[in-house]
Amino acid sequence: MLNRKECILVNEISTLCCHAEAKFFAKYQKWAKEHSFELMLPGDVKAHKDNAAQQMVSYMDKLFKQAAIEWLMSTDQPIQALEHPKFKEMINIAAHATNGVKIPGRKATHAEIMRTFKTHLMGLRSKLNVSKIYDIALST
Repeated sequence: MLNRKECILVNEISTLCCHAEAKFFAKYQKWAKEHSFELMLPGDVKAHKDNAAQQMVSYMDKLFKQAAIEWLMSTDQPIQALEHPKFKEMINIAAHATNGVKIPGRKATHAEIMRTFKTHLMGLRSKLNVSKIYDIALST
């Protein structure tokens, strides 16, 4: 029989990625470069995230003012829109985001508006039930 080292197989991706990074980094990097493949080992992903965080524009009142005015003009909003409590609430919520803000698309927005309208309508329907109003009118 052959003398082989005992080998343990692991099926966890995170462990496999760490193993590949530790043992085959140079080969992997060479292969990725030859095949125009984005490096995806844990260290590469962390470095990519760090670079993206450094490239993010830091907040400045001047930039926000400019963006707000451009938004007003390009969407034909009234100037008072910036003073609306719901607009301020939206901006305050977005200000706490750590990884940017995901703005819903048209379909998702439409679906949410329709769901909210339907919920509101069902609430009104239960409050303004015709049979209840009819019973009250008969008892007086």
